[in-house]
Amino acid sequence: MNKKQAISVSLIAIAASLLAGAILLLILGKDPIAAYTHLLQGSGLLPKAAYAAHRGMFTDFMKFLTAMAPMLLAALAFAVALRGGMFNISIAGQMLAAGFTASLFIGYSSLPALIARPLAVTLGLITGGAIGAFIGWLKHRFNVNEVVSSIMVNYSLMYGISFAINALCLDPVSRQSVRVGEAARLTLRNIPLGDYITDISLGILLALAAAALVHIYMTRSIAGFSARIAGLSPTAARYAGIDLCRHYTGTMAFSGALAGLAGVCYYMGYYASIQMKVMPSMGFDAIAVSLLGCNNPLGIIGASFLITILNKGSIYMSAMSGVDMEIASLIIGTMLIFSACTAYMGQKLYGKNKGKETAK
Repeated sequence: MNKKQAISVSLIAIAASLLAGAILLLILGKDPIAAYTHLLQGSGLLPKAAYAAHRGMFTDFMKFLTAMAPMLLAALAFAVALRGGMFNISIAGQMLAAGFTASLFIGYSSLPALIARPLAVTLGLITGGAIGAFIGWLKHRFNVNEVVSSIMVNYSLMYGISFAINALCLDPVSRQSVRVGEAARLTLRNIPLGDYITDISLGILLALAAAALVHIYMTRSIAGFSARIAGLSPTAARYAGIDLCRHYTGTMAFSGALAGLAGVCYYMGYYASIQMKVMPSMGFDAIAVSLLGCNNPLGIIGASFLITILNKGSIYMSAMSGVDMEIASLIIGTMLIFSACTAYMGQKLYGKNKGKETAK
């Protein structure tokens, strides 16, 4: 499939998923149009009936961007790994590890904001990149499948970090980690803008910059071209002189660094503390986002926008329509299923035409 065909197949997957969600809502006796309208209202894309003082659709949308930033970064992390022929299932674990490390060493310090925020970002990149490089090294050195090692790394990180939180920085009231200081957070909170008091996400700027970097990496760099060749055929890459050790470790390190940045934006931007024994579901939703976006940075921006609508607006939809929030998760899961079938759908839709063109 070419790019236009891939985009059309992704749009079909999205439409089919939303249609499936609408049918489910009808079965439950709910109005699908009203439910989807409440999704958009909860995300700040449509006005609500009423707002609190100094709040409005603009402030809701700014919170939406704060939630979208780590989603976009996590999806880019998966796309980079997939470009090199690998599945980074450890994005959630890398997010958790990076968020905890940055919180522990920077978030609880007394450093000023101009120093704390860049250091938190740097530490998150290093932590995530190191975990990714380790998984890539295991694949090269011992031929350990990255999916298996990623899952094991996830569990090890989740329980190890839960133990560390309980021992070092547990809030006895919330039973989560102690909240990080405002100077280290990547979200500027309660900033007056005109008649509004809103949050401003610094993470969305980092995410968009990362999307531009990934685009350059995939389309304009030798490293990106080498990763694609090695991902398609490691044997051909070896004969072409590509260092597979550097490929596996480098690709997974790049993917892990993006996941680490997502973790900092998530735990020191969108949230300010870490819940014990809980992996961020965003690390798994990133798979659907990347596949929906055809593993293209521009498409991933659009897909992350859509998935964030489902995640962010589900609370308001539940309150106003009486629909369980899990319905949004079900729609996302349906999108993932349809996205996984994009190759099959593309073959069915465009394979016959291609065969006719070849015959001519």
